[in-house]
Parts: sequence; structure tokens; C-alpha cells
Amino acid sequence: MNLVTLAWLAASTAVFVAANGVLKTYAQQGGIWVLAGALALFCLGNTLMVQVMRGNGLGVAIALSVVFQLVAITAMAVVVFGERPSPLQLAGMALGVVAVLMIAWPGGQA
Repeated sequence: MNLVTLAWLAASTAVFVAANGVLKTYAQQGGIWVLAGALALFCLGNTLMVQVMRGNGLGVAIALSVVFQLVAITAMAVVVFGERPSPLQLAGMALGVVAVLMIAWPGGQA
């Protein structure tokens, strides 16, 4: 994965984190405009993901995106909303990170 693709992935992850934060706000407080804002952010995030798919293919792009979002959204949930993942959940996240490293390793060789 080159730096340009990584930048697209980082941008899409940031947008998805924002979208999920807005969606959490909607779940707690409601408001049709809050929901519309979340949906608009999800659309923007998916548009950015197209560039990642062009650079790495669908399978790798989605695997990368899922784990990047998992880590970023969990960090937001801890910092902003005070949520606390269990040790088992943290271990699952660590396994996801290792899996993505194996998938995205240059040349497919460790």
C-alpha cells in the first residue's frame, strides 16, 4: 500500500469516525437533521473508500477499512463517550490488527 492510498484510508476512517459519533448522538438525543448529517458523512466516507479500492482491490480495501475503523471508533468511544471495552474485546481488536498486517504486508511475504 502506497502513501496516497494510506492517506485516502486515513481520510475515510476519519469521516467514518465522525459519522459514527454523530449517529451515537442521534441514538441518544434524536433529531432528523442529526440523522441526515450522519448519513451524509457515511456517503462521503464510502466515496473516499472508492479510492482505496482502486489502489488495493475490494477485499484488501474493506479488510483495512474495517480494522482501521474498529480501532479508531473504539478510541473515540473510550475518550468521548466513556465506554470501556472488555479484555476479550481488546484481544479481538489486537487479532484484527495482526490480521490486517498480514493481509497488507508488502509482497505478501512476512
